[in-house]
Amino acid sequence: MHTVMKADVSFLSNNIKIAATLFRPDDFSGRLPGIVVTHPAGGVKEQTASLYAEKLARIGYAALVFDAAYQGESEGLPRSLEDPFQRAEDVRSAVTYLSTRSDVDAERIGALGICAAGSYVPFAAQTDRRIKAVATVSAIDLMGSIFEDDNVRHAMLDQAGPLRNLEARGEGAFMMNHTPSTKAEADAMPPRSLFSEAYDYYRTPRGAHPRSTQWGVMRMDVAAQFHAFAHNDWISPRPLLMIAGTDADTLVFSEQGIAHAQEPKELFLIEGATHVDLYDKDEFVPQVVEKLHAFFEASLAK
Repeated sequence: MHTVMKADVSFLSNNIKIAATLFRPDDFSGRLPGIVVTHPAGGVKEQTASLYAEKLARIGYAALVFDAAYQGESEGLPRSLEDPFQRAEDVRSAVTYLSTRSDVDAERIGALGICAAGSYVPFAAQTDRRIKAVATVSAIDLMGSIFEDDNVRHAMLDQAGPLRNLEARGEGAFMMNHTPSTKAEADAMPPRSLFSEAYDYYRTPRGAHPRSTQWGVMRMDVAAQFHAFAHNDWISPRPLLMIAGTDADTLVFSEQGIAHAQEPKELFLIEGATHVDLYDKDEFVPQVVEKLHAFFEASLAK
């Protein structure tokens, strides 16, 4: 295991300045394989993304985490906008940043998406062939889950235009709460569900961060056209690994992502784990890291 250097860096995505942190072994020589690690919706780079990036750096990777455009320490207005197409562009721009570093091998770059980024990363990789290996942890297709019901989609789209008008008049933007705001709200959710356990991660000292507000601006008329996994077959012949807990209520999204992909592909299950368990739980994270290491080591070999 290596000791790790940590450096604040930045790059541009659609001309928006993106705040990032690079983790890398401090005793490396030559050019390292690189991994772009992307945070959940409503999250920031300092949370679960950095946990995984640091662990990947300890085993020999240059791991880059960043705040999505409009979020965290990154620039862009309106603040807290969750734009799936921009999120995918952020992934591509992060790959560009790693590819231009002298200490990173541009031919050995992979990407890891956590939670909602588990849809953004495969989507970006479908057309960005610089990404040689694609992995997800507790993937969720946030936009697909919102719009899969016809009645909900119609209602959301009926509201989209009037909400834009309200915002243009300075009367506020539509905000979506990614996580229950109170323990009572969380307790009303199904036990061990994503939204029940997300409260414990994001709203308590376990994972809370002042820049992770858990409120996001949504452009429903934009998000409705995002189909994360529709072209996952385009990732092949590059490998796809999707990791999920057997007890995760979001497991269906990893199953969908794998179903749309061609070989080589793998759905790897962590027995007894829920969606949020894989963010930081000591009994599960080492299993995830071991699998990611084996996957990236084989996929990004010289």
